[in-house]
Amino acid sequence: MPYCDLSSSGIRIFYRRCGHGSTKVLLIIGLAGTHDSWGPQIKGLTGVVEPNDEEAPPTETVGGESNTLGEEVREGDGIEVCCFDNRGMGRSSVPTEKSDYTTTIMAEDALALLDHLGWKKAHVFGHSMGAMIACKLAAMAPERIWSLALLNVTGGGFECFPKIDLHMLSLAFRFLRAKTPEQRAMVDLETHYTKEYLDECVGSRTRRDILYQDYVKAISSSGMQSNYGFEGQLNACWTHNMTSEELETIRSSGFLVSIIHGRDDIIAQLGHARRLAKKLEPVARMVELHGAHLVSHERPEEVNLALMELIKVSKSKLEPEELSHLAESESGCLVLKIQSPLNDRNKDGANSLIILCNIRS
Repeated sequence: MPYCDLSSSGIRIFYRRCGHGSTKVLLIIGLAGTHDSWGPQIKGLTGVVEPNDEEAPPTETVGGESNTLGEEVREGDGIEVCCFDNRGMGRSSVPTEKSDYTTTIMAEDALALLDHLGWKKAHVFGHSMGAMIACKLAAMAPERIWSLALLNVTGGGFECFPKIDLHMLSLAFRFLRAKTPEQRAMVDLETHYTKEYLDECVGSRTRRDILYQDYVKAISSSGMQSNYGFEGQLNACWTHNMTSEELETIRSSGFLVSIIHGRDDIIAQLGHARRLAKKLEPVARMVELHGAHLVSHERPEEVNLALMELIKVSKSKLEPEELSHLAESESGCLVLKIQSPLNDRNKDGANSLIILCNIRS
């Protein structure tokens, strides 16, 4: 099994690699999620779903002269992704002290994994808590980042609170009482997806029925998250904070940021993501899609298109005016139109709009 051993703490981080190519992508999952949660993005980015059979030895020397990736990604090369279980979940170690879980510590885990893989630089994509960790990683080691994508991100502290209403209170109560994979799966579906999506029919069954069985199987396979892991990861979210200095590091380090969010997310509220995008101008773009907290599953085609566009634009190093698919709006923002194959679900067509805030090379 592929593990990254953190010798200083005894922590082991389980990871998987998929695909092959000089374009490297590190995927960081969120609270209570495992590496498997990135399935739609792994397939969309690499074209495969199965992990590499054998773990290849590192192909680069971090900080040294040997570096097969080089300073630019060659056109036509494939993509290799690495996804992993954060400490406290899945097959990774589960520290028992809450103080062992912060987004800074977990960003150090991710950085150690990059070193273990021999990846000098990577595109770093994070979801929810994973996006918080990705922010910390980008501020901690900006020289290791090609681009940054933050999916359904929010801030720490009070920003961790979901939208408070009777429905959310009911979900929270049921989540805390869930003791079996079946009980947990029912709550997860309602918090991760829109009702519209769950009620869609696929053949003779609804997506809710199909996903329920998938969730029960996945949770049964990986096991329910331990109390230590859940409380620790929750502590990481609650104590997360990006200082003005860290945000300035991200703004000034020369890589682009995409903030991708589902408009119907009841866990990570859209307003917080919009404010973060504003703070990261002029290198950030806000991508709003019709979907909930797992918009990466609900709208995989659009999310994958946005991620591929970020990779493409990042390696092109073109000036904004040189990108033919960009047009400047009256507000001064750059607007990218993408054709969505799923826009029949969103009649206003807004899910085909990506806003880029004055990208600089």
